[in-house]
Amino acid sequence: MSENALSILDTVEIQQIGGMMATIKKFQAVVNQTLVSGHDYDTIPGTNKPTLLKPGAEKILMLLGLTSEYRIIEQVEDYDKGIFAYTVQCVLSKGGTKITDGLGSCNSKEDKYRWRWVKEDELPAGMDKDNLKSRTTKYGSVQYRIENDEIYSQANTILKMAKKRAQIDATLTVAALSEVFTQDLEDMRVFLQQEEIDNMKPDEVGNIKINFGKHKGQTLADIAKENISYVQWLSENGRDESMRKAAGMILNGSPEPRKDVRVTPKDSTPQAPPPPTEPPAQEIRLPWDEGGKANGK
Repeated sequence: MSENALSILDTVEIQQIGGMMATIKKFQAVVNQTLVSGHDYDTIPGTNKPTLLKPGAEKILMLLGLTSEYRIIEQVEDYDKGIFAYTVQCVLSKGGTKITDGLGSCNSKEDKYRWRWVKEDELPAGMDKDNLKSRTTKYGSVQYRIENDEIYSQANTILKMAKKRAQIDATLTVAALSEVFTQDLEDMRVFLQQEEIDNMKPDEVGNIKINFGKHKGQTLADIAKENISYVQWLSENGRDESMRKAAGMILNGSPEPRKDVRVTPKDSTPQAPPPPTEPPAQEIRLPWDEGGKANGK
């Protein structure tokens, strides 16, 4: 350890630090009891740490009594080249005193904004599919990646994403939750689900396999043949929007569920997340007082 580091340790009140660490642990426990999986945070397949979502960040800031303000500190808006980039600062305050801040950036060259996936019959005239990147969807159809020519309509979406990233960055910092949550994949989860919904076709959704309940491993098409009531139930109570829309398409070829069947499978487990648990009643003393000043100073 360097002499500079030792000199810093000499100025630290060890007992005070121990108290602050205990406070942080208590607050992390409150967060774990209050946030709801699938709504406030979620785990992206292939990752080892849950991702904090926007509703969860807002709930944490409410628990701490913090307010947030935003400002754009960098921006590029080139309508000729179709390039949009924003860097946003989120400042968290308490009682008019700044506690911390966070930064978030987003730009139109990120894959989810730069490209879009289309079927062969949707390719622009004269475009050679053999020169394009392709993929096979879970519905069994082949899609091709082309440049997004509608990027101009997404400028506001890109700005909002930068703002959301800044908010979550600041929240993870102020609540000392970086060891509990990550933020890097939060927007990817939303993007992937929205992409599924946008690309859903009535002739493809029957190939979707259910991975829960008594019909686990079966496709929606097979389930519809033997138990249409279960498909109706999925269209109204599916755990995510893409499942509800797919089930609705199976029923009548559109995203809307059929209204003439209303039977809930007896052996089905509820798909909605459980209600949040109220945080413990005891007051938790934070590392700063009501005026925003550090305690003990």
